[in-house]
Amino acid sequence: MHKSRLGNIVIDCRTDDLLTEARFWSAALGCPLPRDIDGSSHFIQLETKPGDVQIVIQRVGHEPRAHIDVETDSIAAEVARLERLGATVISRKPDWTVMQAPSGHRFCVGSPYRGGFEQDANTWTRWLRGMPRIFILFPRLG
Repeated sequence: MHKSRLGNIVIDCRTDDLLTEARFWSAALGCPLPRDIDGSSHFIQLETKPGDVQIVIQRVGHEPRAHIDVETDSIAAEVARLERLGATVISRKPDWTVMQAPSGHRFCVGSPYRGGFEQDANTWTRWLRGMPRIFILFPRLG
């Protein structure tokens, strides 16, 4: 058994001026810039409410796009679950794995990094074979 959930929305920007890009996304999304900004960093995390999905502006060398990060307490188990659903591994890094969905969208799988993981993450067991029960997928319906 392991857990996972959506962790980040990452906006990939091919730029030499990440701070300008972060200012735009901060204003567009209504998420404040952090107090201590390092404009030379490879990423700037906008401020979001505690427990909310994090918004990260990231400097990249490829075409601009957005991707999601899935956070999990077992990278190996989550990667295997997602492979059973049809995703493929693109590359493995020491702290995360880059995958591609059947639709062609890339995403990352890594360790939990925001609060509330234990209580809010989906719980996956072997008998589910990667498919969630409806009450796990839609806990607030009813």
